[in-house]
Amino acid sequence: MAKSSKQKQKLLYLQKILLEKTDEEHPMTLAEIKDQLAAYDIRAERKALYEDLEILRCFGLDICTIRSNTVRYYIGSRDFQVAELKLLVDAIQSSKFITRKKSLDLISKLERLVSENEGKQLHREVYVQSRVKTPNERIYYNVDIIHSSISRDRQISFVYFRWELSDDFVPRVIKKAKKDGDRYIVSPIALCWDDENYYLVAYDKIEDKIKHFRVDKMESITVLKEPRELGERLADFNPAEYAKRVFSMYGGEKLTVQLAVDNGLIGVIVDRFGRDIYISRQDSNSFIINVEVVLSPQFYAWIFGLGGKVKILSPKRAINAFFSYFDNFCY
Repeated sequence: MAKSSKQKQKLLYLQKILLEKTDEEHPMTLAEIKDQLAAYDIRAERKALYEDLEILRCFGLDICTIRSNTVRYYIGSRDFQVAELKLLVDAIQSSKFITRKKSLDLISKLERLVSENEGKQLHREVYVQSRVKTPNERIYYNVDIIHSSISRDRQISFVYFRWELSDDFVPRVIKKAKKDGDRYIVSPIALCWDDENYYLVAYDKIEDKIKHFRVDKMESITVLKEPRELGERLADFNPAEYAKRVFSMYGGEKLTVQLAVDNGLIGVIVDRFGRDIYISRQDSNSFIINVEVVLSPQFYAWIFGLGGKVKILSPKRAINAFFSYFDNFCY
């Protein structure tokens, strides 16, 4: 590219240099800015640089100055502060459904929202490597397709997979068979995020029931021409309440259970069921709640994991199922 053409791009390169190279801890003098522009084969006179900086200020760039023996320039406020980006990086790193490769790619993009020096604070590759991550790179496209089908009010079809052990006890992914063929056809309702995984909540008209599917186990998703068939009974369906009720998104019998809870676990109960629950006192050490749950191994494991500080009072079949479940582990 000819020099004259580069000169016409001087303002763009000046903005690039300020955004990438400067922050409050790393301001630059006009001489240093001139040297940076020269690396792009762009000449710059001091007087012209003053005018260019003022143009960028008027455009909305927050160019700040530090005055000592000489004037130094840096970018002040940005769309994101470093502390905010650290929160986003931590969320990416802790998300199991985001693959390691995609995690590093997203963090690299976040780094470019601050200066190069500030961006180094966001790059923690070793931590990402140590996380358990899904191997399915298509999950991002799956999420986008599902959102699109919901906004367009369309059904979807897909193939579902699961892990099984082979004859030589090597984990492998196999296609989950269906009675009417290999593909599920459902009306998507919402996407939920539970226990670090994305789930699709959908209505299966053939079985007339709501189901949930791990998005990272869905493949070959196709948006169909047919509109969603949700039925009148789903008019008041609340995905948030559904996710709260279904522990770890595993199916089972849904019913109301009465629990006796140690007073010290009120925070655990509110975190799980929310604040809109009726609490009655059992004695000076415990309280009673009635909550709607889905009976499942995950629910029983949650009760067991609280070390006897939560007990099922009713119904009887829930109590029997709880003890029966853990009796299976006794030899």
